[in-house]
Formats: sequence, C-alpha cells, structure tokens
Amino acid sequence: MRMTPGIDTLFYGDNLTILRNEMEDESVDLVYLDPPFNSNANYNVLFKSPQGDNSRAQIEAFDDTWHWTEAAERAFDDVIYSGNSDAAEMLRAMRAFLKENDMMAYLAMMAVRILELHRVLKPTGSLYLHCDPTASHYLKILLDAVFGPGNFRNEIVWKRSVTKGDAKRKFSDDHDALLFMTKTKEYSFNQVHSEGDDVYRGRFNHDDKDGRGPYHLAPLDSPNPRPNLMYEYKGYVHPPKGWRVSFDEMQRLDTEGRIWFPTGKDGRLRRKLFLRDQKGPKVGNVWTDIGPLQGSDREKLGYPTQKPVALLERIIRASSNEGDLVLDPFCGCGTTIHAAEKLNRRWIGIDITHLAIGLIRRRLIDAFPQCEFDVAGVPKDVGGARELAAQDKHQFELWALSMIEAQPFKGGRKGADGGVDGYLYFKPDGKITEKVVVSVKGGEHVDVKMIRDLIATVQRENAKLGVFVTLSKPTKPMVTEAAAAGFYESPMHGKFLKIQILTIEGIFEGERPEMPFRDASIFKQAKREAGEDRQMGLDV
Repeated sequence: MRMTPGIDTLFYGDNLTILRNEMEDESVDLVYLDPPFNSNANYNVLFKSPQGDNSRAQIEAFDDTWHWTEAAERAFDDVIYSGNSDAAEMLRAMRAFLKENDMMAYLAMMAVRILELHRVLKPTGSLYLHCDPTASHYLKILLDAVFGPGNFRNEIVWKRSVTKGDAKRKFSDDHDALLFMTKTKEYSFNQVHSEGDDVYRGRFNHDDKDGRGPYHLAPLDSPNPRPNLMYEYKGYVHPPKGWRVSFDEMQRLDTEGRIWFPTGKDGRLRRKLFLRDQKGPKVGNVWTDIGPLQGSDREKLGYPTQKPVALLERIIRASSNEGDLVLDPFCGCGTTIHAAEKLNRRWIGIDITHLAIGLIRRRLIDAFPQCEFDVAGVPKDVGGARELAAQDKHQFELWALSMIEAQPFKGGRKGADGGVDGYLYFKPDGKITEKVVVSVKGGEHVDVKMIRDLIATVQRENAKLGVFVTLSKPTKPMVTEAAAAGFYESPMHGKFLKIQILTIEGIFEGERPEMPFRDASIFKQAKREAGEDRQMGLDV
C-alpha cells in the first residue's frame, strides 16, 4: 500500500521505485525536477576533487543510466503498456526517429517517471521540469503527451550564466528552460513580483520630500466609458469617459495625500503611486534577476550544477502555499528541500547517491538546526548497517563513506580499487590540498593484515593519513599496528594519528576522522537561515 509520509522525508534510492512503492495518488502539490543528462562533460559530476579535476575522486551518479540498455528497454515497455496511449504513441514515434541511442534512453527513462509524477500530483498541482536546450524540445513533447497540451502554462527562460567568450560560431548558451505544466486548469498560482531594476525604479521620479519617498503618477481617468463615474471634483471636470474611482474613493485618496493636482484647471488629476507601497513588477517568463551561483557565494556547497535558493523560492511561492507538499525526485544537493523548509512547506526529496543524501542531511541541520525530518532507505543503527552489509557490500561501502563525508573512489563504481575505497581532503596551511585514504570493511571478521595494507596504500598514494572504517570491532593487534604507524604533524594544527580506526557504532555516536582543517570545497557548511526557531527534533 502506498503511503505519503507524515513527516518531511529524504529517500535514498531509485526515484521510480520510490514513486511506485511509497507515493499515493494525488498527494503532492508541487513537483520540481532537474534531471541530469550528459549534455556536457561535467553535468553529472556530483563533486570534484579540491584540485578541480574530473579524476578518480569524482562521482558520476548517472554514468550508466542514460545508455540504451535492458533498463531503457524495460522503461520503454512500461510506457507502452502504461495505459496512457498518448504517451505510448509519442514515445514510439520518438524511438522511430532517434533509434536506440543515449537520447532515446534518457527519454524512455524520463517518460516512465513523468507518468508517475503525473499520478502523484493533486488536481490542483503543478510540475516544473528544469532542463537545457539539449533535450528541452523532446521533453516538452513528452509532457504534452502525459499532461495534455492544454495544461502547458509556460516555458520559463532562466539566464543561468553570463555570455561566454567562446561563442565563435554560434550564440552563447547561457540559459536553462523551466517547463511549467499543471495537472488541470484548476491549479494553484500566486502572482510573483520582483524587486525591479533601475529602469523600474526610475519611473518613480517625483518626491514631495514628506518622508513617503518617491512616487510616479498614474492616470485616474477611465479607459472605458463609465457614465456613473462622471462627476466634478474640486473644480476639475471629469475626463471624457469618466473617472476610474468612485467619488468616495477619490475623497479617500485625497485625504491620504495620494492625489496630484495640476496647476491649471484644464490639467488632469493623477494618482500618486509610492515606490514603498508597490510589490514590484510582475514576473514574466524570462528571468534575468536571479543570478547563477559563483564560486565565492556563501550559498555554494561544491555541487557544480547547484541552483540558487532564490530560484526555487520563486517557483515554490508561485505554485504552492504554506503546508503544501513539495516533491523533488532528483534532489541532488537539496536546494528544493532547503527552499521548501524555509517557506514552511512539507517536502519529499529522492536521490540515488548516498553522498547526496548525506550532503542534504548536513545542509538541513546547518541551516535549520531544529528541523525534523526522516531519512528512508539508509541504516539508522548498527543493526541496519549489518543488514545492508549482508545484502550488498558495495552499497554498504558507499553508505559508510557518506557517513564521514568521504568521496567514493572512481565515483563508487565497482572494480579493482587498489585498497582505496574513498578519499577525504584537508588543507593544513589553508592552501595546499592533502588527501586521506579511506578503507571500509563490512565483513564480520577483520584482522591486522588489513591495517598493514592500509599503511602501504597511504604510502603509495602519498597521502598524509589513512582511515579504516569497520563494522566489526577491531582486534588488539589492529589497534597496536595503527598506533605504531605514528603521527602526522601539522605545523598549524598539531599531531594526528596517521592511521585511524573508526567503527560504525562509533560513527553513529558522533565519532569522525581527526585531521587538520577540512577542505571546505567538498562539503561547505550551509548558512543558518535567519528566524529558524521551530522547536523540533531530528530523526535520522
């Protein structure tokens, strides 16, 4: 039986499985999704190493997802037999045109998920699909097939970067598209206003120096004939079509000092609109007032495709209300979740990487220290860790690395690792980046040879420290061997055991590797949100 969680929830796992197994029909008010597609070399890189390279430390969460494989064929069949004939026929036509290539695999994978997202949306719900021009035209057709073309509302253009200097034989690619769909014509929408630019503020070019600030003059004459509003006011004859307001309203505006009287009786009365009273210009479908995140931005967490919170705040404010449920099935570094929590919406986030779930968990704790949420699909105690290790040693390894915020070796792909399961980084002098080798063992038995192997790997890798993470209790010889490896000494931070042993039990109790200043480019601390004072606990 599908259920909508009563508490804000982060789900680890494949979003298709979670949508099908955990989400009930018509339970979500707003969906935002920013699905990855390998339109450039870096799009799918979750984190880079501190040196900025796309080497062994990078995570390519979807590297094997968007190729035509058995999984893509299965997704295609799911759409064909979904019962939605429009979506089935559209996807079949696309396959006839595109054949079995990466783009077609992406579209098949997306189509089956869009069907599920349509199912979980309330009749008043909305969906925003964030994409770039690589696939936006295909995705728009898929959305029309699932939602119906009459439920397309906007293609929003977001200027995500400055114009690039390398646009030599075409115009620079500097925008993303947000495809805005609704479930029905009876959808929630709140008019959004921007702060306005210099041109907008320049319209307010009058100031009576009475403390109310600048204003501009707006007409009081009616654009359409209003015989019932044709009256004289203080000697000023009504305009040919009458006034815009009643006599009583005119008196009220006059009493409040909001009427501008021309010097000559032949001039027209006008209304004073003060800048301080205005909400700002209404937002259209071209967004240039929300800039991309720059490397120095306090908000930036080290995620290359991270979106600014302001972008998600605008979407959430426009298409949901306080207490509504917001869903992000590709939640990455958690910007949607952050914005939803900030705006007092309920939320569900889904991601397929342990590291992303770990990042979002920390981001929420940093920004909203009293917030309450659940993390589903990951171990919550030593017993759960043992179950995961028994089921899948590789997933246990990835989860354990995420618990200490380490980057998996080679993006977490299976294969020979040379004794390296993951890396941590630090900057002892604040400039030069040094690395820590992490080895994870999920077996029932560990021995001193594993520590000796880690010592050898640390030397081979030219690392400063080694961390051994174990599910089982280390033996005395292991502890002795680790201590015998000596210390790494940082001139600025003191001595640290060169080989450190952490147990999963200890990690649950808050133990972490001891090292000099941790490099902030891996997991930056999210800024605490002002006014965050809700009294809640944390269940993770």
